[in-house]
Amino acid sequence: MLACRHGLGRRKFKLSTCSALLDHCLSLKGLNSLISAESIHALLIKLGFHRHTFLANRLLDLYSRSGAGSEDRSLLVFREIPIKNTFTYNTLLRALCKAGLFELALHLFDEMPERDSVSWNTMISGYATNGFVEKAFGFFYRMQEDGVKCSAFTFSIAASFVTSESHGKQVHAAVVRNGFVSSSTVAGNSLIDMYGRLGFVDYACHVFQGIEKPDIVSWNSVISVCGRSGHDDRALELFKLMLASAFLPDEFTISATINACAGLGDLAKGEQLLARCFALGCLSNSIVCSAVIDMYSKCGRVDDAVRLFEEAVVWDSALCNSMISGYARNGLVLEALKLFVLALREEIHPTEFTFSSILGSSSCFGLMEQGMQLHCYALKLGLEVEMIVSSALVDMYAKSGSVDSAMRLFSAMNAKDLVSWNAMIMGLAQNGQGVEALKMFRLLQAHGLQPDRITLVGALSACRYEGLVSEGIALFSSMVEKYGIARDLEHYASMVDMFGQAGMLREAMNFIKNIPFKPDESIWGLLLEACRIHGDLVLAEEVAEKALELEPHSSLPYVVLARLYGTRGRWESMARVQRTMKERGVMKVRGRSWISIKNEIFVIKSGQMLQTEGEAIYRMLRLLVLEMKHEGYIPEQHEAFENGDE
Repeated sequence: MLACRHGLGRRKFKLSTCSALLDHCLSLKGLNSLISAESIHALLIKLGFHRHTFLANRLLDLYSRSGAGSEDRSLLVFREIPIKNTFTYNTLLRALCKAGLFELALHLFDEMPERDSVSWNTMISGYATNGFVEKAFGFFYRMQEDGVKCSAFTFSIAASFVTSESHGKQVHAAVVRNGFVSSSTVAGNSLIDMYGRLGFVDYACHVFQGIEKPDIVSWNSVISVCGRSGHDDRALELFKLMLASAFLPDEFTISATINACAGLGDLAKGEQLLARCFALGCLSNSIVCSAVIDMYSKCGRVDDAVRLFEEAVVWDSALCNSMISGYARNGLVLEALKLFVLALREEIHPTEFTFSSILGSSSCFGLMEQGMQLHCYALKLGLEVEMIVSSALVDMYAKSGSVDSAMRLFSAMNAKDLVSWNAMIMGLAQNGQGVEALKMFRLLQAHGLQPDRITLVGALSACRYEGLVSEGIALFSSMVEKYGIARDLEHYASMVDMFGQAGMLREAMNFIKNIPFKPDESIWGLLLEACRIHGDLVLAEEVAEKALELEPHSSLPYVVLARLYGTRGRWESMARVQRTMKERGVMKVRGRSWISIKNEIFVIKSGQMLQTEGEAIYRMLRLLVLEMKHEGYIPEQHEAFENGDE
């Protein structure tokens, strides 16, 4: 009897020991997890516990978390369990979905004697994660048809991979039917994020207002959504409301609110928040510090951004991403690329956001060779599948003139968000394929996505490039009523440019006079350039006067007038303009060009001779000019007058 008790005690001890070992191994990751799983598997077989349902389930769970190469072992453990419960089936289901073995997963799912919400969630999440969004939705709808009670987590999963308005509304309707809108913060937060990704800011705010007890995640989500969608004023109002509701902001709140200040270009409010950061001691937080760097760079205070970056105790990918993006935004492409290389040397592993930032700088300056190298590196790290990287690659190839490459990448994307569509629309428009850009604009809406202000800039640019004036006017007129998008400077500038390119200079002038705010120098500059192209000296003189009232030290009005006088042979008038420039201390802005030689980027200013291989470059440029003249290029007289070398 004593021996039996002793044996039973030893067995319980071994069971608890094995259970503790499995608990420990479940906390490990990667290769260590797989090696540990194999070792414990061997131990369980030796002790005769490999058919014990509880321990075998834990072992199956361990294998399912061990990554690639563990699927065969998972199947082996599953087959040896004599009494399988729902947890057993769900664990193997997760392993198969994670490995992308959907044929086996579907067979197992259909064979399950009993399914719970976890079973359905696993199939939905598995298909969605692997890019099979429609199949994921098929399971989501089938789950409801079968009368299975959806959990808040189910709706959270479904909302996370919604990419169209129709699917979004169906998920929202299902949440309402199940009574989760007001009662479940998790479901509500998921809907806020979903509508934010789709560009439906009003819907996101409406969901937020319907949550009975919003938590810090709810506030952060709705503030971030407003900021990301360009509704920065709204984001700041929500931040004030949050403080009035006795919620304490965390680093994510502060970061999102600083981003809103940056979007508005309101450095004063941003620095007020910066003072709060010092008071709360959260500036050492990488997320907050990155937001401040971003704000300074967006407001043109690059030196302050660099100072803050260099003062950071530890550099991480978030800080480097912000600084790279800041450099690129301010035209400092060399500094952006150098920092990217330095981060790699410091073993700061690039993330999808790093690639998004650095590809953005490459695309801005047409550095396609560097962009292709970055593409290869992203492929090597497996980051090309990330939507933010794919969108940045589409943008880079399009801006570098390789529209076919951009379109192939865009077509191959499993899921596309508004950023992806915007990149393709802008790319087509900027490469003179306005008709294709407008087709893409209509296709975006057919997919249930709501255009944002950037989409409309792209569509208006397409009308400008194709000379589709009536379509452009109709689109501009419908912005507020049809799309709910407030017109801003870029939209008005696109219209002025469109009229100007079409030679409708007086229409452009009348349009500017009706702009509801005071036009800035850039608006007048577009009309001035159109006057130069179409040779309208009378209007150019009138426009130049308006532009100089706004910015007396701008060189553009003087340069355009001088060129127009030169084309008409009015040399005295041209000389008078040049004397006036000199007397008023107005300096002509020197143009800059970028050229890549042997993987090194050189910045050339007009009139500057490069020290490195400079003569060889200029010799080649002179040969190119000769070839251009041979093909029929005739330099304008004013250009020859200003630039004797030509």
